[in-house]
Amino acid sequence: MERLLSTHPFVGEILGRLGSAGHQAVIVGGAVRDLLLASLSGRPCVPREVDIATSAPPQEVRWLFRDRPVLTVGESFGVVVVVAPDGRQYEVATFRAEHGYSDGRRPDDVSWTSLEEDLRRRDFTVNGLAATPDGEVIDRVGGMADLSAGVIRAIGDPRARFSEDYLRMLRAVRLACQLGFEIEGATRRAIRENAENITKIAWERIRDELVKILTTPRSSRGFRLLDELGLLEKILPEISSLKGVPQPEEYHPEGDVFSHTVLALEVADSLGFSFLVKLGVLFHDVGKGVALARTGGRHTGGHELIGGELAEEALRRLRFSGAEIERVRFLVREHMRAGRLAEMGLGKQVKLLSVGEDEGAPLEEFTHRFPAFSDLLRLFICDAEASAHRASAWLPLLSRVVSLHQHVCRVQGLRRARELISGDDLIALGEPPGPRLGKVLAELHERILAGEITSRHQALQLARALLKGQR
Repeated sequence: MERLLSTHPFVGEILGRLGSAGHQAVIVGGAVRDLLLASLSGRPCVPREVDIATSAPPQEVRWLFRDRPVLTVGESFGVVVVVAPDGRQYEVATFRAEHGYSDGRRPDDVSWTSLEEDLRRRDFTVNGLAATPDGEVIDRVGGMADLSAGVIRAIGDPRARFSEDYLRMLRAVRLACQLGFEIEGATRRAIRENAENITKIAWERIRDELVKILTTPRSSRGFRLLDELGLLEKILPEISSLKGVPQPEEYHPEGDVFSHTVLALEVADSLGFSFLVKLGVLFHDVGKGVALARTGGRHTGGHELIGGELAEEALRRLRFSGAEIERVRFLVREHMRAGRLAEMGLGKQVKLLSVGEDEGAPLEEFTHRFPAFSDLLRLFICDAEASAHRASAWLPLLSRVVSLHQHVCRVQGLRRARELISGDDLIALGEPPGPRLGKVLAELHERILAGEITSRHQALQLARALLKGQR
């Protein structure tokens, strides 16, 4: 508690003011869980978010903190947010009981109640713990035992808990991944029984939980759990359909496309890659089933293009941002070209490298200057490591990329190419806007990127020759 309050000093102020006014006030939920886990494991931990529960009604909390900004968006549910002097926000919730969940998400009505009842309405035992200002742990739901045993268990009747908010089914999986815990038997059965109800939840909320699962170091286990519990086919049928899609055993001894995908995700977990790279891993072979069907089972050629479209559809359904969708679509569509990089012309290699380039970053700082291509390399490593190829595929690629980066530093990249010659220059030479102009400009830029043209004079000379139809 001392460590917590030294990092979140305003929490002490909140607890102190409420206590001095005669109200009970405790820290609840994830902060208590994580501090206790840190104590059990001997590892230091200071939660980023701290929530407070109190016997004071919302209007009393507002009055006690009238000298601070107070956000009242959730006041009808007994929740206000007090803003600390350093700008951090702390949720202060009145002890409450909830009644009726007609939409499977929010209570139809709330009433103020005791701390014990408030703890019993929460989702899982490990989240149903409270701590007093002096550090005494209050456990009315068996949370301490489940923390010690490494178990995710719904409080009370799991069917009732999930019917109150079906998103809790995804939250159970996320907590299991985050904490490395097992989901208890009755809780697992209740999730399977209610899995079809997950689509009653807004896609934005489902997306947020999926991102949290992907952000954990056990996201591959999370997707196995989603599959076992019947949730995956409801929220990501594109990924669920990969089960049973065959692959050549000599290249993929790991099994079908679903097995390969989860194994590649495991590699991404072990390397600590971002959730966007993991999304790329998740969808990189999603087009194989469709490609096989189109070719009568002969081959999966073109699956990366099909996969890019399927990934875009799925991510739009999940309400990902346009930038996130574009990054994942790029990763899926180009993951096969990455392996063939050495076979491409030098100019085409630089163009692929330059997709999504951050021209504001120093050219020497590879991952910052070329973030999309860097993610493509990460995806390729995961893909190769989850197959028979392993390092024999990605080591030569990385070696080629080192040479490519050195070359780009010499020719100064795509911006330099645009500076040497542009479409306006071709128009000035008498070429009207149209497909031929674009084709000639693309060839000029490719020659510049390949290092064949190093000056504006050379670029204009070649432009005149190309426009005249000369080689």
